[in-house]
Amino acid sequence: MRAWFDTLAPRERLIVVLGATIVAIALLWGLIWVPLTKSHDTLVASVSTWERSLAQLRPLKSLVQTGTTAPLARRADSGQTPVVIIDRTLRARGMAGALKRSQPTTSTGIRVEFEGVAFDELILWLGDLSMQYAMEVQAGSLSAAARSGPGRVNATLTLERSF
Repeated sequence: MRAWFDTLAPRERLIVVLGATIVAIALLWGLIWVPLTKSHDTLVASVSTWERSLAQLRPLKSLVQTGTTAPLARRADSGQTPVVIIDRTLRARGMAGALKRSQPTTSTGIRVEFEGVAFDELILWLGDLSMQYAMEVQAGSLSAAARSGPGRVNATLTLERSF
């Protein structure tokens, strides 16, 4: 290879050296620099996501240590009956059509029956009731709703409000 290079004219040698330099730079760029920067960007995004998650979880640390949920805005609208609370929250979530029956059990309790309700919406609704109105599930049964499609359930729940 050296003998071939020595036989070239000075102008050709310059072109070969410049071409080899450009190829070497392109290889270093494409095989080393670009993968390193992509990995770095991915790690920066991951760290950013973890930092946001951690910031959101920090307020909950004290709740877990003390075993309380008081700061989570519980007990809003304490004067409302369970029937009113159930009706309002179901309408707000767009689930009123799935409610088949609601029947008060006590002054602070209610039994509700759903048919073909989306399971994930039901769970989110129960979370809303717990967080905002201190209503907890005392008893319940769930079964797959065969005619309504996947992810739909029939549910009977007894909810009780704790003050």
